[in-house]
Amino acid sequence: MEETICIENVSKKYGKKAVLNNISLTIPKGRIYGIIGPSGAGKTTLVKMMVGMEKADGGGITVLGRKMPNLPVLGDIGYMSQSDALYADLTGGENLKFFASLFKIRGSIQKQRIAYCADVVDLSDELKKKVSAYSGGMRRRLALAVALVQDPDLLILDEPTVGIDPELRANIWNELHRLREEEGKTIIITTHVMDEAEKCDRLAMIREGMLIADGSPGELIAAYDVEKLEDVFLKAGRKQS
Repeated sequence: MEETICIENVSKKYGKKAVLNNISLTIPKGRIYGIIGPSGAGKTTLVKMMVGMEKADGGGITVLGRKMPNLPVLGDIGYMSQSDALYADLTGGENLKFFASLFKIRGSIQKQRIAYCADVVDLSDELKKKVSAYSGGMRRRLALAVALVQDPDLLILDEPTVGIDPELRANIWNELHRLREEEGKTIIITTHVMDEAEKCDRLAMIREGMLIADGSPGELIAAYDVEKLEDVFLKAGRKQS
């Protein structure tokens, strides 16, 4: 199976604190891959390494066949961080136009991409408003639209549905599954919400910077002889410690 990301023995410290400890993962192409764990587990640090925003102290990461960090690879990655990188003095539509232009998307294709992305996150009627007037949930939705606008092969989404209402969250997940099934995109999502973890094809469970389990939701539940993913996390964590 073709791999999109290969993480080999990656470790990271901030000062004396170990944030990631010898993480190894292979993320295949055309899958929704969840990275789950509590706040402070190291999920955000790991995805920042995938997009080249952080360097590993040990080990290495290859993304789309190229060793990271690697600036040209960013053109193939749609990244949504936990902190929204938006321009508050611009409108929602102007933000989308700006980020589309960074990837040389112009003319009718740009209009089509912006219309599609705004529809996915239910902001089509809000694009003329300045982002400074957006609620926190609207900003998160716009940040997701920005990640989608360049039509990337790889989506890396850090807690993408925080602050989004349940109905829209369900619609976004439906679209993520369509992108995987119909367009073969690889989608990586960090979350601490177990019902979202169940929607992923495969999961990596991280606790205190260590990988404690890896597999499909069904495989993990069967391997640990439990009924729910929450129980997998608890049982795997006890074994690790």
